Amino acid sequence: MNESKQSESQKVRVLFVCMGNICRSPTAHGVFRQLVVERDLSHRVEIDSAGTHAYHVGEPPDPRARATALERGIDIGDLRARLAERADFESFDYVLAMDRDNYRILSSLCPAGMESKLRLFMEFAPDLGVRDVPDPYYGGARGFDQVFDLVEAASRGLLEDLLKRHLRSASAMPSR
Repeated sequence: MNESKQSESQKVRVLFVCMGNICRSPTAHGVFRQLVVERDLSHRVEIDSAGTHAYHVGEPPDPRARATALERGIDIGDLRARLAERADFESFDYVLAMDRDNYRILSSLCPAGMESKLRLFMEFAPDLGVRDVPDPYYGGARGFDQVFDLVEAASRGLLEDLLKRHLRSASAMPSR
């Protein structure tokens, strides 16, 4: 196996999924991408986001999600909504649903034998006692702040999980 193929096969692939892929999952995508960059792990972790509904395919994140992320130093303006598909379970190691409704939809897409890849994202922040990242779409800016806070906590927990399970050699690296 050539060196680039070997490096590619060692990547851990993470997919964040919400309903329309314009609020919660792109926020998670951006926050987690920033944490990965800060730990100098971009060459070892691939990140994407998708939605269970095709309402916004091809669109950038909601302006309120972009504004909230920018206020916190994260630019998610480059992301575009796409639809989650059955093949994602073959491509990704983690398929992380933002809530139980989207988890159920993803469960129906999940091929037999790949169920262990599907999880609720908030499982990575068990101390918060929250199972779902609430959908802020129909609310005000405060909902986007709450989503960001939840996503940030779960992203830190996810990174720790990846460091323990998949990126052991990188876990000794200090964070920036």
